[in-house]
Amino acid sequence: MKSLRVLCCRIRGLFKRNDELDAELESHLQFQVEDNVRAGMSPEEAGRQARIKLGGVEQTRQAVRERSTLPFVESLAQDIRIATRTMVCNPAFTAVVVLTLAIGIGTSTTVFSWINATLLQPLAGVADPSRLVVVESVAANHELVPNSYPDFQDFRDHLHLFDMAVSHPAFFSVGNQDHADRVWGELVSGNFFAVLGVHAAVGRVFLPTEYGDKPGAFPVVVISNRYWHSHFNGDPSIIGRTLRINQHQLTIVGVAPVRFHGSMPVTAYDLWIPYMQQPVLNGVQEWMLRNRQNRNMLGIARLKPGVTIDQATAELAALATRMAVANADVSEGMSATMLPVWKSPHGPQAMLVAPLRILMAVSLLVLLIACANVANLLLARAVGREREFIARLALGATRSRLARQILTEALVLALASGIISILLTIWMSRALGFLLPRGQSALALNFDWNARVLLFTLALCILTALAASIAPALHIRTLNLSAKLNEGSRTGTAGTRLQSLRSILVIAEIALALTAVIGAAVSARGFQTTRQIKPGFDPSHVLLSHFYLNTSGYTLDQRKEFCRRLADKLQTTPGVTDTAYSDGVPLGLETSWWEELNIEGYTPSPGENMKIFRNVISPEYLGLLHIPLVKGRDFTEHDDDKADGVMIVNQEFVRRYLPGRNPIGRRVHGWGYWFTVIGVAADSKYHSLGESPLPYTYFAFRQLYRADMNLAFYTRSRQSPDALINTVLQKVHELDPNVTAVNSIPMEEYIAASLYPQKIAATLLGCMGTLALLLAAVGIYSLMAYSVVQRTREIGIRMALGATPGYVVTTIVREALILCAAGLPAGTLLTMALGHALAALPSAGSYLNVGPKLLGMSAANPLIYLSAAIFLAVVTTLAAVIPARRAARIEPATALRAE
Repeated sequence: MKSLRVLCCRIRGLFKRNDELDAELESHLQFQVEDNVRAGMSPEEAGRQARIKLGGVEQTRQAVRERSTLPFVESLAQDIRIATRTMVCNPAFTAVVVLTLAIGIGTSTTVFSWINATLLQPLAGVADPSRLVVVESVAANHELVPNSYPDFQDFRDHLHLFDMAVSHPAFFSVGNQDHADRVWGELVSGNFFAVLGVHAAVGRVFLPTEYGDKPGAFPVVVISNRYWHSHFNGDPSIIGRTLRINQHQLTIVGVAPVRFHGSMPVTAYDLWIPYMQQPVLNGVQEWMLRNRQNRNMLGIARLKPGVTIDQATAELAALATRMAVANADVSEGMSATMLPVWKSPHGPQAMLVAPLRILMAVSLLVLLIACANVANLLLARAVGREREFIARLALGATRSRLARQILTEALVLALASGIISILLTIWMSRALGFLLPRGQSALALNFDWNARVLLFTLALCILTALAASIAPALHIRTLNLSAKLNEGSRTGTAGTRLQSLRSILVIAEIALALTAVIGAAVSARGFQTTRQIKPGFDPSHVLLSHFYLNTSGYTLDQRKEFCRRLADKLQTTPGVTDTAYSDGVPLGLETSWWEELNIEGYTPSPGENMKIFRNVISPEYLGLLHIPLVKGRDFTEHDDDKADGVMIVNQEFVRRYLPGRNPIGRRVHGWGYWFTVIGVAADSKYHSLGESPLPYTYFAFRQLYRADMNLAFYTRSRQSPDALINTVLQKVHELDPNVTAVNSIPMEEYIAASLYPQKIAATLLGCMGTLALLLAAVGIYSLMAYSVVQRTREIGIRMALGATPGYVVTTIVREALILCAAGLPAGTLLTMALGHALAALPSAGSYLNVGPKLLGMSAANPLIYLSAAIFLAVVTTLAAVIPARRAARIEPATALRAE
């Protein structure tokens, strides 16, 4: 009968591929080898006699040897063909493995795409971005601050190792008076595009004749590709036409390339206008362009060929030191430095650096869990294929050849997962945009695929395949041919050593999952803790409106009058209780402006920074936001530009500069004037909820509001702030229908921008923690399910001897909980080690609002660790219950007959 089967096999082999024929021969040969071993032969003799009995001994051995010594490319192609066929023949197994790896690879690739767009390649569409750096001025206390335009002129004209340009982000009102849009753009130096190496897609960029420093000159504009298509349908004849910007006509000279969005990472601008147009467009007086204290320019430079950043920084610092001496009245003690673009403290990338690093670490944990899960599945599959491996070894195949086949199969599975992960990444990469605060439309968070991201995905696939195939490959390497043949089992039952290896993989999954869950819980708690911090003011029921009156052609006096008249109109609106206006808004994405102050009776220590943050406010501001005035009086309408200068300071200002003294009546010099302190306001939060108390000052709006300042309007009412938006727009239209550049949002939503980094960390870490938990549960389930299948005969015997279904369920669940109990201590130690490392990074710790006590296993915070451990134990129990109940339904007679 067996000879007939061999003959049929050989006849079919005429019409089959060699690899299929070999597989069938090996299958038949295996049965004969097992019978010979049971008859007392050694494994080698059993294989030889089996081959003699089956016929074609030398031909079979030669075929195996030839397949083992094929050229690498041909051999690899054969391995891939076998692996693909195996995947198709096992669709359920393939689907589980591919989906598991796709989740792990997809999360890591998504985070890497964010890191690539934010840190590695922050400026798209520029020439040789590796040569670009940012130029930052350094205050006497080593704080990084923006540049002034006069500083830029000195840098540009006297430095030789790099070329420098500057930019200033701004809103513009574009269009006719009754249909104007609010558009983000940049006021830039004339050489801006030349330094960045950007050429126009249509038309031209600024010419060398437009590089000058003449205020009011060069009424031209370059528009973005996006704006060109959205507003002009990509019409190439747009070049030479005029665009109405801030009620002035500018000539469109060019369209930027598709990928270019501006000089700030993760930000999309639509207009680029020469900085010399600022006096015309924004009503700024020309002297402000020559004021070194007017630091609102972001510097970017291109290193010349062969120049290192250290050489350029040394040249820059030397000139800045000479400038600080020459302009000691405003620049004493200042210097300048260079940084990579992503390290700039100005812009959205500054707040994304720490959360993205944390997310990358957690995403790799998720990937490791996926690898452990797949390794367990591949190991189980390798055990099921022991008969095949025994036959190949008996025929003369080498163990390394079999291990390479396992690796190839894992690689094919990983590459299939990589393809699916690309689709997942395209979908998940928009997550940061979904978390974006309202009103922050200038942020560009749609990341494009490029070679670096694709190579990263490919590298992950290869590393994942290696990690997942190590365990089954080791199993092949340590396979004892004699012992396996003598076991007499044709089902490939795993021994104790193999079961231990699979258990170790599950323990590792549990440990990694515990770390991910604790990290998510810590981040969520930190976020909630930050949200519960009292800001020192009451933003509830307050509608915040930003007006851009300078874009509507308003003079400075007209802006002040507009605010007063709008406040009077809104005060008569039913439900409105208070109105106020100011330059800056607390807890927004932008920090406050500062002013260098000289405090009467206080002598600064050497190098002490006296640039103190400030706000310019109306008399009703403190009362509307419920900021208590602890001493003195508030501003009044009489504190105008005709009265003596007055100011209000906060409590920290008094503690730091006037301890033990009465601040009321104390004089402070700044802005070129002397001001008298008339009141002390309670401390509040100004830039972030987690900040330490800092000195802060308030100045009267009617005395110090300038043309280059912003304008924020506050309306408090008894109703929902959203219900007031239309009312505010209606009152504005009644005053002037041409004022269209208005942006209104509830203040509670606006200040949520300061929590954007913590929100990213808490939300995305929570998602990754959930994924880690799900993958760990799948790993536990697969191990228990496989164990039930392998122990079918044992369970049948136990139940035949009187074991109850409840006993079987309890036994299997207990085994799963033992694995969980082994993984929890390891996960706790890993979490503590990572926690202390994270706490050592100030930026990361501050973004999570946690310290070593929360991250470490302190006595004050064991609840997070305990809760995560209990939760993981519950998940383990649920994952083990399904295969346990299946085992409890095994019929003893059926199990014994099957064996």
